[in-house]
Amino acid sequence: MRVVSGIQPTGNLHLGNYLGAIRNWVRMQDELSEGSECLFFLADMHAISMPHDPAELRRGTIEMAAALIACGIDPTRSILFNQAQVPQHAELQWLLTGTARMGWLNRMTQWKDKAGKNREGASVALFAYPVLQAADVLLYQATHVPVGEDQKQHLELARDIAQKFNNDFASEEKPVFTLPDPFIPPAAARIMSLRDGSAKMSKSDPSEMSRINLIDDADTIMKKVKKAKTDPDPLPDNVEALEGRPEALNLVTIYCALTESAPEAVLAEQAGKGFGAFKPLLGEVLVETLAPISSRFRALLDDREAIDAALARGAALARERAAPTLSATYEALGLVRG
Repeated sequence: MRVVSGIQPTGNLHLGNYLGAIRNWVRMQDELSEGSECLFFLADMHAISMPHDPAELRRGTIEMAAALIACGIDPTRSILFNQAQVPQHAELQWLLTGTARMGWLNRMTQWKDKAGKNREGASVALFAYPVLQAADVLLYQATHVPVGEDQKQHLELARDIAQKFNNDFASEEKPVFTLPDPFIPPAAARIMSLRDGSAKMSKSDPSEMSRINLIDDADTIMKKVKKAKTDPDPLPDNVEALEGRPEALNLVTIYCALTESAPEAVLAEQAGKGFGAFKPLLGEVLVETLAPISSRFRALLDDREAIDAALARGAALARERAAPTLSATYEALGLVRG
């Protein structure tokens, strides 16, 4: 079993990122059987498909690497790297563009959403980046790819590209690419804004009070939780009664995710209490969970050499694993390489 997954190097991670994806990565790393491996990469090459600030991209890549290690990704047990240090990603993308079809890419929901009405003004990279996503996983003969709802379509495209390439240039007995299967992690908590329970917690929200950042200190976390938007009603004794109370549901969801408790059990225990009593409990759990992560993160940011070394080590291992697939792809296409 070989698991491959990537994340945009946006920097400034918040609680939603941790509970939504990163914690599941750590679990996958810790639970894989002997002989299996995880490859986790920072998708810095994907980042240039949209307008970006080079200095911000560089900073975000280092911060994301530090955050992943602080959250529990172990570079000695998983292969952690950034795409830019493994040029085989871009190389394979180009080789696969002969197999990918315009019609397939035109149907990609994220292309439609991000390009909007200005498709003529969008970059070629934005249109073609699902082919790079396919290369990201096919390059390593990934057997499983963790996917959320928003990425299922892109994994289906990767499988379509792999299948067509195998049909066109290989044999059934000796395919070039493994068709990766989706890996559906345990249901990830959907964490919403502390200021608006109907909107996801996001780095792009202008209000710092809307999110818990992984680098927030204990005082800041407690302040944000105490000022989080709620309603005047006490907590009910069942989940159904939280319908129509998005802010209340969000705080209960966060508490349940951090303590790994069932909502029914938490509400049975907290029923009848107001948020004046519940918020301090939530704040304490947040501080207890995030304090060691924040401490480790800050220490790593002060040791740039350690981060650079971890990424370089991971990239070397990734290049080693990528080489056979890339060679087989060139060979199958009839390209002469000397």
